[in-house]
Amino acid sequence: MMERFEILVVGELNVDLILNGLPSLPEEGKEILANEMTLTLGSSSAIFASNASVLGNKVAFLGKIGNDSFGELVIESLENKKVNTGLIIKSEKEKTGATIVLNYGENRAMVTHPGAMETMTLADIHEDMLVRARHLHVSSIYLQPGIKKDLTALFTMAKGLGLTTSLDMQWDPEEKWDIDVKNLLPLVDVFLPNEAELLALTAQKDIDSAISMLKPYVNSLIIKMGNKGSRGVERERDITAPPYLNDKVIDAIGAGDSFNSGFITRYLEGEPLEECLRYGNLAGAVNTTAAGGTGAFTSLKAFRKTARKHFGV
Repeated sequence: MMERFEILVVGELNVDLILNGLPSLPEEGKEILANEMTLTLGSSSAIFASNASVLGNKVAFLGKIGNDSFGELVIESLENKKVNTGLIIKSEKEKTGATIVLNYGENRAMVTHPGAMETMTLADIHEDMLVRARHLHVSSIYLQPGIKKDLTALFTMAKGLGLTTSLDMQWDPEEKWDIDVKNLLPLVDVFLPNEAELLALTAQKDIDSAISMLKPYVNSLIIKMGNKGSRGVERERDITAPPYLNDKVIDAIGAGDSFNSGFITRYLEGEPLEECLRYGNLAGAVNTTAAGGTGAFTSLKAFRKTARKHFGV
């Protein structure tokens, strides 16, 4: 019998080298010092997978890494969070991707070497992989050109096999925003952009105009608004959920991915939109209490303890 999963994550894999405690963001030709350095599992998709697993979902990951020490760190980190890594492809040609993250307060700058992540294609994804899951989550499509060009075909395959689906497109480094909105988004059950991504995708100046443009095509449009909470828009509903505010933010790396993990957890449990948004906001807030995208998600018990201690939940 093949092992089955609640969630199959298709996405990028890399490590993060995080520099915290900067006096400012760097300037050309100048050197600054960081008070803290952390080497940890990176990638939006991996953060989502790890934290969704900690929140109680059975999760598998399909991605591509190099056969190197960074790749070993990726596998070990995912398995420590009980994510199934049996579908991950190891390349002998490309290196595992890496991102250098510079944190200054709640602001950050990043430099990424994509490595193996950008070479995975639809040919690496088979029906017998998808059919083992209830839900497909895809993230960071602009870092995966091999997947992006066939994204509609991937979601068509998933829907044909009876899976529910979610997509967090993330930022486009080239700022082309070239996805087939009209054909792709009807296949996405939960679309999870943040405010900046939504405005860039639609080329609109305000959120309401962006929503109006996408509303004919989306099922659930879930907008992440940082310290303003989140907003959920469906055919007949438009709900804003207030944030859980942390006045001692360690860093905000992965907060959006943690929101996704909380939202999709409740979504798969059949909870109403209000509860999905609330739990997403809570997961995103808990994320900011520790360094890196997965530091605050060591176990479900620890997550609940942090939620009580910092946010009274």
